[in-house]
Amino acid sequence: MPLKVTVIGAGSVGFTRAMVRDILCVPELQDTEFALMDINPHHLEMVTALVQRDIASAGLPARVFATTEQRDAIAGAKYVFSFVRVGGLDAFATDIDIPLRYGVDQCVGDTLGPGGIMYGQRTIPVLLGICKDIAEVGAPEGMLLNYSNPNAMNTWACNAYGHGVTTIGLCHGVQGGHQLIARVLGLPQDEVDIICAGINHQTWYIQIRHHGQELTGQLLEAMERDPEVRRTEKVRIDMLRRFGYFSTESNGHLSEYVPWYRKRPDDLLNWVDLGCWINGETGGYLRVCTEGRNWFEHDFPNWMQAPPFTFRPEDRGHEHGSYIIEALETGRVYRGHFNVPNRGVITNLPADAIVEVPGYIDGNGVNIPMVGDLPMGCAAVCNTSISVQRLAVEAAVHGDEQLLRQAMLLDPLTGAVCNPPEVWQMADDMLIAQAQWLPQYAGAVAAARERTATNERLPTRDYTGAARLHTKSIDELEFERDQATKNAMEADKGQERVAST
Repeated sequence: MPLKVTVIGAGSVGFTRAMVRDILCVPELQDTEFALMDINPHHLEMVTALVQRDIASAGLPARVFATTEQRDAIAGAKYVFSFVRVGGLDAFATDIDIPLRYGVDQCVGDTLGPGGIMYGQRTIPVLLGICKDIAEVGAPEGMLLNYSNPNAMNTWACNAYGHGVTTIGLCHGVQGGHQLIARVLGLPQDEVDIICAGINHQTWYIQIRHHGQELTGQLLEAMERDPEVRRTEKVRIDMLRRFGYFSTESNGHLSEYVPWYRKRPDDLLNWVDLGCWINGETGGYLRVCTEGRNWFEHDFPNWMQAPPFTFRPEDRGHEHGSYIIEALETGRVYRGHFNVPNRGVITNLPADAIVEVPGYIDGNGVNIPMVGDLPMGCAAVCNTSISVQRLAVEAAVHGDEQLLRQAMLLDPLTGAVCNPPEVWQMADDMLIAQAQWLPQYAGAVAAARERTATNERLPTRDYTGAARLHTKSIDELEFERDQATKNAMEADKGQERVAST
């Protein structure tokens, strides 16, 4: 029987089309059956048409079918990808805009902070439903490969409450940082060996070697020597200077996980760069996702006329997913960095946390070597976030509004900006705004509405952020068609980190 791979949230054109291509670049997997599922039939129809045209043009035996029924899509599947964004861009906008009223300025808002915490509340119940379907109708030992953020929270919930389904969290942050490190050191990436360990989006390059020579101690000087990196990665360089190790995530991402860089509007522009959203722009990821979705809708007929994808080895992308499937199905060894339950792998982080660590995959399964202790300061940064993640996971699973509020209160950036009454009111505002995607909080939403209608409100402000840029219209995107198409097509929308002019 051909292998069956399911994509939930297949309306994400960047991820879905690229992942199908990557899998079909493996000769042994070219007869794979793909089940594409999304709750938005319009988006699903467009992505399916592109994928089917790619496959037909290459004459491959792979098959694709689309459905809006999750259980039908999962039936018999050995591997299930999650690309879901629960609530879509409408919910995402509230993740960014409501905290801004309280002075919480997020660049991405999908991992920690009020935005990441609420994103987890929406997503975790959906992922647990996917796990339930995998356990009941998927292939024996079916696996969930989770790309949905907040990755650590989601992967934690699925491994703890996901009906025994093995879930691996996947992210391209380690690869992106690896490329940057090799570039500033002036070395070919394939000659620079790295070991990265920590938690998703706060993973640390604890070993950097070239032909056996340890280069970690040379990295700060190399970063400061590069004029572009000096302008675009000020937060990451400052963290490297103070903690001794480089962090995987972009300048913008990292700035929102710690309390020091985004708490004062008059200081924020000293740490971010507006040449590319990922360098720290307020709501930057929301902007590029909105522009990408709008452009895909507008320009879709031209996409169908453009040259189809090809399936040569050199066409394959760098996302982990296809390499994991190849390793498990063919026995070839794949080394990557994966998000898995800690269980003592990093000895100074909690055993129940989800850690991002090196791993090896082959026909025998997923093998995670022992890392040992992280450097003490790096572990302390991670442990702060882990406490927020644990509270947020338990809140999402049980609909516990007290744990939800405590997660926001303990969030480093929120705590640097807001006092406790403001956090409580912000939580009410977000629960009300996102009620349609939070069934587990029905009682809490009703109480929040009552308080909002009857209690005197704390003052908030009409604030768009210290580094907010305009979301481009279709007419504006028409003037940069190639860049607009590239943005819409990419899964990793932060690959090009450019300097401001």
